[in-house]
Amino acid sequence: METTTSSTSAQIIDKDQLLTHWLGHRKVTRRTLEAFPEKELFEFSIGGMRTFAQLIKEMLAMDSTTARGLATSTWEALDEEKAELTTKAELLASWDKSTEEIQGYWKDITMEEFQKQIKAFGQYDGTGYSILFYIIDNEIHHRGQGFVYLRALGITPPNFWEQY
Repeated sequence: METTTSSTSAQIIDKDQLLTHWLGHRKVTRRTLEAFPEKELFEFSIGGMRTFAQLIKEMLAMDSTTARGLATSTWEALDEEKAELTTKAELLASWDKSTEEIQGYWKDITMEEFQKQIKAFGQYDGTGYSILFYIIDNEIHHRGQGFVYLRALGITPPNFWEQY
């Protein structure tokens, strides 16, 4: 297959549509978190994988921090431990706060920032958009693990297509 490039660029979606897409995934992930019983959220795993609470903490370490990094060009080191989050209620509150922060920083992210070469979290090289896509893809991947956990626990996960 031959690939061609053009000096003009076409836009498929705009910045606000991208945010709406990301927030739609966050809504499904939040409903997945809500579906877990407290004990299993922090203790249940399959095949040596991390618990869903640990996966949520990883997502929380990256999500609003990515929006802040793209908006300010200042990247913090990752804190995936989030040892202070020990209950489901605390995870949900942190998720909601992070979502608000994403929305707050979004307006300050320029279109040029998505194209810039960056080093996210002081360790990951890429363009702004490739880092953001990784963050979204990572959330979807880990939510899939959460879906498997819920099914193993006899709980029906939320409908992934109900994002909006």
